[in-house]
Amino acid sequence: MATDELKEHVRSRYAAAARRVSDSGCGCRGSDSCGCGAAAETEPKALKVVESCCGGDETERFGPGLYDAAQRGDLPIGAVEASLGCGNPLAVAELREGETVLDLGSGGGIDVLLSAKRVGPTGRAYGLDMTDEMLELARRNAAQAGATNVEFVKGEIEDIPLPDASVDVVISNCVINLSGDKPAVFAEVFRTLRPGGRFGVSDVVAEDQLSAEQRAERGEWVGCIAGALSISEYRDGLAAAGFGDIDVSPTHQVAEGMHSAIVRATKPVG
Repeated sequence: MATDELKEHVRSRYAAAARRVSDSGCGCRGSDSCGCGAAAETEPKALKVVESCCGGDETERFGPGLYDAAQRGDLPIGAVEASLGCGNPLAVAELREGETVLDLGSGGGIDVLLSAKRVGPTGRAYGLDMTDEMLELARRNAAQAGATNVEFVKGEIEDIPLPDASVDVVISNCVINLSGDKPAVFAEVFRTLRPGGRFGVSDVVAEDQLSAEQRAERGEWVGCIAGALSISEYRDGLAAAGFGDIDVSPTHQVAEGMHSAIVRATKPVG
């Protein structure tokens, strides 16, 4: 699939997920009245996994169940139910008061709102998303939460619309695997980080022995599976972009030979 075609496929799927949360008001947590039911059963399994639409064991691998109850409890339900990620990047990033943080593929805004609390009124949290429906949902969630130190920006993670050296931390939750041009993503993250800035994301990775064809057999690209880098490819890609202190640590299996992982790296000072 060509990069532009892939991008549009991802965009349409996540736009549909945002509309489902907005229209239902409950985010499809296992109720036919929320837009799941028989219609959802026609979707490929990998898509049902990434959308966490109908509950069951998949919520232990993707979605809002990866955040603890205390984190979820203070947020608008729309932000929680729109969470489609494979981890909790806030457990990785170690955000500090006054920092500026950027969330790649911010979706309904759960990680931006949580980040905004951690950096406090002297800090700022940006959310970047290419999907109008997700941006609308996220801005509504931010207004409902009363968050004043957040900003949601339309754009693509391969071409981040922020200045050079403008953020302290870049986070992301199961989004980089969806890109068709990961070297561009890593280069843009490196560009926007200040010297000494930190990269801390949750993402899906493949065990090194799996070929691209074997990854595709385990799930769709839009289901966060086929497009995943191997552990070594992830490390090499970050190193090629200039990062140091690189660590890729799998946390839990999402398919055979495929894992959610915590990925950390640092932009060197000087």
